[in-house]
Amino acid sequence: MIRWKIFSAAPHRMMFFGGMLQFILTIVWWLLELLGRYSDWWNVLPTPIASTWAHAFLMLYGLPAFFIFGFLMTTYPRWMKGQIIPDRRYVLAFFVLVTAILLIYIGLLSHVVILAAGVVLLLVGWSVVFYALLQVYFHAPARDKHYETVLNLALLAGHLGILAYFLWLVTGQHGFLNFALHGGLWLYLVPILMTVCHRMIPFFSRCVLPNYQVVQPSWSLPVMGVCVIGHTVLEMQGWVAWRFVFDVPLMLLAFHHSVRWGLWRSLTIRLLAMLHIAFLWLGIALLLYNVQSLILLFSGQFLLGKAPLHALTIGFLISLIVGMVSRVTLGHSGRALVADRVTWICFWGVSVTALLRLLAELLPLNSLFGFNLNILATTAWLIFLLPWVSRYMPMILLARVDGKPG
Repeated sequence: MIRWKIFSAAPHRMMFFGGMLQFILTIVWWLLELLGRYSDWWNVLPTPIASTWAHAFLMLYGLPAFFIFGFLMTTYPRWMKGQIIPDRRYVLAFFVLVTAILLIYIGLLSHVVILAAGVVLLLVGWSVVFYALLQVYFHAPARDKHYETVLNLALLAGHLGILAYFLWLVTGQHGFLNFALHGGLWLYLVPILMTVCHRMIPFFSRCVLPNYQVVQPSWSLPVMGVCVIGHTVLEMQGWVAWRFVFDVPLMLLAFHHSVRWGLWRSLTIRLLAMLHIAFLWLGIALLLYNVQSLILLFSGQFLLGKAPLHALTIGFLISLIVGMVSRVTLGHSGRALVADRVTWICFWGVSVTALLRLLAELLPLNSLFGFNLNILATTAWLIFLLPWVSRYMPMILLARVDGKPG
C-alpha cells in the first residue's frame, strides 16, 4: 500500500513510468525487426500489417503520449491556477493506456483484430486524459489560456490521428493512414513540443541565467499554426517539392527563437542546455526538409530520404523528452536541479543516435561499412537510453527525498 501510494501520488510518476518502459519496448521490437531484415541473426517478425507503419504509429502515438500526458496533467493546474487532477482519473488513464499498448504489441505478433482493439483502447485512454485536462481548462480562474488552447487543439488532432489509423486498419484506405502519420507528426506532436518550449524554455532560462530577457512573442504560435497546417496539406496532397513555402518561415522562426532564448548562454548549465539543444534540432530538421524540397523542385531527385524526419523525431522529440523529463523528475523528487554526468552523456547519446540514423539514409555509407546503419542507430538508442531509464525510474518509484508529498 505504501509503494502504491508513492507510485500513484502524482500523474507524472505513473505516466513517466509507462513512457520509460515504452522507450525500451518500442526500440527493442524495432531492433528485432531490423535484424530480421538486414542480418542473418534473426528472422523477420511476422506482423499482420507492414512493420514500418506499426513502427511509425508507436513512435508517434504510443511512446510520446505517456510523457506528454504526465507533463500536462502536472502543469495544467499550475499554469492556470486550477484544481489538481484527481488521482482516480490519471490512475484510470494509466491502466487503460498500458492495456492498450499491451494489446497493440500482442496484435503485432498475432492478428490485426487484436491490434485494432488496442488502437481503440488507446483512443479511450487518450479521451480519459483529455477530459481531465479539459476539466482543468474550463474551470481554472486564469484569464490567459492561449498556450493551453493550442495544446488542446493539438491533442484533438492526435485523437483524430489515432481514429484515422483505426479506420485504415479496418478499411485499408491509404488516405486514413496518410492523415494518421502526417497529421500525427505535424498537427499533434510538433505543435505540442513547440508550444511547451515557447512556454517553458524562457521561464527556465530566467530562473538561472542572470540579466535574462524573456522572449515570448505573441505572434510565434499563430505563425507556427499556419506553417504546420500548410505543411500537412502539401504533404498529404503529394506536393512535397513545395513544402518549403511553409517550412522556410517555420525554420526561421525556430532558429530565431534559439538565438533569442540564449542558446549559447545556456551551455554553461547542463540541465538548461539540454532543452536549448533539443530545440535547436527543430531548426536543423526543418533545414533538412527545405534542402530536400528545393532539390526535388529543381532536379526531381528525392535526396536525404527520411533524414529530415528522423532529425525531427529523434533529434528534437526524443532529446526534448529526455531533457524535460529529467528536469521534472529531479524537481518533483525533491532533488537538486542538476544534470549529472550520466544524464549529460545519455542526452548527447540521443544526438549521436539521430546522426547515425541520418547517415543511414545515405546509401553509399551503408555499403561502405558493410551493414545497415539503422541497426547501429537503434543499438545506440538502447546503449544511451537504458542508463537514463535506470537513473530516473527509481526516482519516480520512490518517495521524495525531501519528505514532501507528490
